[in-house]
Amino acid sequence: MTQGKRVGARSISQIPPDILQQINRGELETANLTEWLAVDQVALLEHQLHLLGRSEYLPKLLAQIRDQKKPSTHSTCRVIGRTLGQLILQHEDEALLPQLASHQSDMLRCWAAYAEPYTSLQDALKYIYPFAQDAHFGVREVAWFSLRPLIIEELDEALQALAHWAKDPNEYIRRFSSEATRPCGVWCEHITRLKDTPELGLPILTPLSSDPSRYVQNSIGNWLNDASKTQPRFVETLCQTWLKEHDCPETRYITKRALRSLNK
Repeated sequence: MTQGKRVGARSISQIPPDILQQINRGELETANLTEWLAVDQVALLEHQLHLLGRSEYLPKLLAQIRDQKKPSTHSTCRVIGRTLGQLILQHEDEALLPQLASHQSDMLRCWAAYAEPYTSLQDALKYIYPFAQDAHFGVREVAWFSLRPLIIEELDEALQALAHWAKDPNEYIRRFSSEATRPCGVWCEHITRLKDTPELGLPILTPLSSDPSRYVQNSIGNWLNDASKTQPRFVETLCQTWLKEHDCPETRYITKRALRSLNK
């Protein structure tokens, strides 16, 4: 799936009605975060399940959506995805997951990222790999969100596996290895062990210390900025080491971003 060059509205009220209708029918991808947050996932779910011949799944899905204590776009996405995964297992519906995962709608691909019932970390990483390199920003974010709890639970194994992802040719995969393991992250559970001992992340961080992608650079800088809140000396020393090893614009950008809280 490739995201078009359409420029999204700056506010939800500015989204043209015809564009929003196409998004809510699954006929058009969202162009930016504003549009992603504006998706009527219930309308989208009802329309698409009717087209996919799965209308019988709606009662359970709608009940789970209603039962949320603090609903948000992301929590609703997660609830829909997880519930679809349960229904797929219950009905032995092997065809639905590939349909969701390859759909033109980015939100359906987000649901698919949450829908796979993992049996192991390795299976989870194998499943999420295509979503982690999706052309759409929203799918890529949901990909690491979906694995974050499992990464925390299996941290040692996850860090070892994601160290290989940090060397992947695809910048989106390299960025996933960093973003999914940020000690604090954004709108997600913190990883206490990495806050206390951020050096555990070095197998991921070191290969990315002079990464050419600004997308990856921002993530590494943010990772270290997270760590600086609890282990400032580690971050200061690491940045000094990197600058000695890599006298290049990429490393200078990363270290400046990493030290921004300490330099305030």
